[in-house]
Amino acid sequence: MKLEGKNIFITGSNRGIGLALAKKAAMSQMNVHLVNRSENKEVQEELKALGAKEVRAWSLDLSDRAQIDKFIEQFKVSGIPCDILVNNAGQLTGGLIEEQSVDQIYSMFQVNLVGLSHLIRGLLPSMLELSEAKIVNNASVTGIMNFPCATTYGASKAAVIALTESLRNELEGTGVSTLVMVTPGVKTRMYDEIPDLYSGHLDLNFISSIPAEAWADQVFDCIKKDKPVCWPKGSSYFGVKIGQHFPSLLGRIVKPYFKR
Repeated sequence: MKLEGKNIFITGSNRGIGLALAKKAAMSQMNVHLVNRSENKEVQEELKALGAKEVRAWSLDLSDRAQIDKFIEQFKVSGIPCDILVNNAGQLTGGLIEEQSVDQIYSMFQVNLVGLSHLIRGLLPSMLELSEAKIVNNASVTGIMNFPCATTYGASKAAVIALTESLRNELEGTGVSTLVMVTPGVKTRMYDEIPDLYSGHLDLNFISSIPAEAWADQVFDCIKKDKPVCWPKGSSYFGVKIGQHFPSLLGRIVKPYFKR
């Protein structure tokens, strides 16, 4: 897929993985649309300096159904084509399920899955009118590797993987394709929240992270090559494959690191 001059919409693009993806888009001379709860002028100026053809900020809180409807209507009225939609915004939950906040569980599923589905539903009809377009959904290795303490978060990401794969089959024969990001540990503010949520019951010495920029490079390489899945590299890749094909083995590997 050629990128220069195309319009890319990225949710959760003010920091972390979303910002790294926005920078890659800018360096590819795309029109970058930042879809966030709040506007960040400094980020916009940085993206322009990196080569973005145009930078536009859109207001959207994925935890609010009415705001999603409002954004979809504003998008339709704008007449701007969405060549690439990147559903990156997300929330993290963790810990023993009986100790997790019910409010946080509901909020996380709303942002990670329900809001994502709502947004795709609203933008897809216009994307189907294009000769070529792509939907990119940010999942996680925990959607395949069923770690203890990741019950609800992992379930949301497993659902994102299933949604993306089902959607890929629905879109067969159209100009719209999909890409699911099986995201490994990426050094972001969300990643830094993991110890607070998990370390009371899970020894985290076995996890590792890569820079957000490195993951953004991999994702854009997959976009350009029209790959359906962006897999992690190294030990994370082997861990995902064990979780995918030998889940009981993964459970035995992780067991010594977990305590109730």
